Amino acid sequence: MQFKTTLALLGAMCSFGMAHPPQQRPYHPTSMGQPSPASGSYTNTGFGARTSSHGSGYTYVGNVGKPWGSNIIEISEADVSKYKYVAEFSGQNTETWLVVIWNKFGPTGKLDGHFGNSALSFSLAPGEHKFVAFDEDTQGGFSAAPGSALPRGKYGSYSSTWGEFDFGSKINHGWSGFDVSAIQAQLAGQQVQGMKICGNGQCSSISRGGGVNNAYTAKDAARGGIGGNLPPGPVKLEVIIDFQR
Repeated sequence: MQFKTTLALLGAMCSFGMAHPPQQRPYHPTSMGQPSPASGSYTNTGFGARTSSHGSGYTYVGNVGKPWGSNIIEISEADVSKYKYVAEFSGQNTETWLVVIWNKFGPTGKLDGHFGNSALSFSLAPGEHKFVAFDEDTQGGFSAAPGSALPRGKYGSYSSTWGEFDFGSKINHGWSGFDVSAIQAQLAGQQVQGMKICGNGQCSSISRGGGVNNAYTAKDAARGGIGGNLPPGPVKLEVIIDFQR
């Protein structure tokens, strides 16, 4: 998506003492399709109050939920069609993995959502599917790893493979976006996990064996436009963790 700089680069710049980076990356729709609610309008049930957006470019802050993180909630499969922005999480994992999702900006309003913060976390057992809804104008990322904790870099940032998203961005006139990024893992010298995100016929992936498709690696950190770019409207993403190929 044309969001200039990925969240992972953004995080890398922060964790390695660099300047504040730009907005983050878009996401990917899924095989869930994009059914509309029977009522004709999408529900906000379960979300907290929306926060006002402010800033621009590197410092744009969208909706982080009030209380913080209440803009990202787990829902049942039966309720998927009721929400405008949804991601389905599944995996090729053979053991239970932990998934952590965060807002780009953390609870204190700093660009540190990826420094140990969690708007939502859950375990994903082999063969299991989990569904997550995101409120309007939500920007952030998620990461996954086997076990009960995510790996961290030297300065405390999550350093496994990232998925990055921007849902219904006000500053981008309602567009959404996503990508998969290995930037943090590579800069920290840690393992790159496989991950694939798809939606609306677009995909971004990094395989466990190192194959890269429309995704970010450290050498691409300064590039823009990698990942999925989605016009205004509902988004259904399909996320596969521990993606092999």
